[in-house]
Amino acid sequence: MKSNKLVKTMVTILVVIALIGTVALIAVMKLTGQKETGAPSVDEIVESSFDIPDITTNLADGSYVKVSFKIQTDSKDGKEEAEKRDFQIKNIIIEELAEMKAENFKGKKGMIALEERLKQQINQVMQEGKVEQVYITSFILQ
Repeated sequence: MKSNKLVKTMVTILVVIALIGTVALIAVMKLTGQKETGAPSVDEIVESSFDIPDITTNLADGSYVKVSFKIQTDSKDGKEEAEKRDFQIKNIIIEELAEMKAENFKGKKGMIALEERLKQQINQVMQEGKVEQVYITSFILQ
């Protein structure tokens, strides 16, 4: 009889501890400002994005490319910083394109690889914000 009462008491204590832990975890997550991770709306993307107009430059194999981009940042502050760093971003793009050949642009993989490389290199110069995505908005290769 005493053993049965002891088991019930232990189970009750464990349940109470688990509930307290769950409540504490939820409270900490809400207080630290963690929000639901969801895709941003199109309005949020446009609000934090800016355009790099047509850039025409030679490629490593003698071909040339005319390309424009839309750069999505993580915030309005990131957008403002990126707009101020416009000259650095254009320089990064031109340097990256100058190392490429026409065959590097074949298929979807080539375009995605260029967007990813540009994103990484631009993020290296950014201090306040961060580039979330680079989109190619216009592309002509000759």
